[in-house]
Amino acid sequence: MSGDAGGAQTERPAVPIVIIMDEDAATRGATVMIDRAGDDRALGTFTTLRPGGRGRTGGPLGRRAFLGAAGALALGWAGSGWSDADYAPARRGMLDAIADTTTRTAASTGVGAIDPTVMAALDRVLRHAFVPPEIEGLAYENRPLPIGHGQTISQPYIVALMTHLLALRPHHRVLEIGTGSGYQAAVLAELVDRVHTIEIVPPLARQATERLPRLGYGNVDIRLGDGYHGWPEAAPFEAIIVTAAATHVPPPLVAQLAPGGALVIPVGEPFSVQMLLLVRKGADGEVTVRQILPVRFVPLTGGH
Repeated sequence: MSGDAGGAQTERPAVPIVIIMDEDAATRGATVMIDRAGDDRALGTFTTLRPGGRGRTGGPLGRRAFLGAAGALALGWAGSGWSDADYAPARRGMLDAIADTTTRTAASTGVGAIDPTVMAALDRVLRHAFVPPEIEGLAYENRPLPIGHGQTISQPYIVALMTHLLALRPHHRVLEIGTGSGYQAAVLAELVDRVHTIEIVPPLARQATERLPRLGYGNVDIRLGDGYHGWPEAAPFEAIIVTAAATHVPPPLVAQLAPGGALVIPVGEPFSVQMLLLVRKGADGEVTVRQILPVRFVPLTGGH
């Protein structure tokens, strides 16, 4: 139920950082782990770092490291009373990272910029509300994050790209396979009339069933079950999105796709690099498939 750009990121050792809220409160610092990224060099101790603000460090600090450390600060202070508005600067940073990654992958994807309506939806959805409280502060980093039960919430860039590829319109009805924490469903719900989403992991389905209405997403229907077979009684769908990797494109999903519709799905072997595919069904029912980008997703599970 989540993924990241397979060629865009690699695993790097984590680096411990001590974050201090202000120079008179060193004892309130929190030691956390930050993923080292890009061309970051020495990482040091920050002072007077707060949401939307800047920090000072005794050593060189790359832009990505600063953003990561800001996220770590939020992690260390999860539950400290931050309002949704406090996360707005981090959310804008996430949008900048999505735009940057989109530019860098354009030669492969054919997508030079994400649809502004999709970017606006991503700006409205409170991503930190869809991750466990202990990692809220990392919610707006451009990377997947664990949500429990062996599942993750997708990298924001991948959420943006897959949503963009669906070419959604307000009257559309969308089927999502792999609800996870509900984040992708919330983004879709910002853009279309109705979202049907299927989750196979019972605790995640229960959590999403509580979370989405609480956050105001009343146009999402959630079902516990095997998404391979789709939701035939609610079909056809103008768009279908699969947020777990299948070994092939499920025929039931193609059958439930409306003429003129689009299906986005990662296909490949489990726990390996897969290929993100864009499947289109023409007005005459003819199906075409286009390869988009190497990705990594957790496997699509079930009895199929």
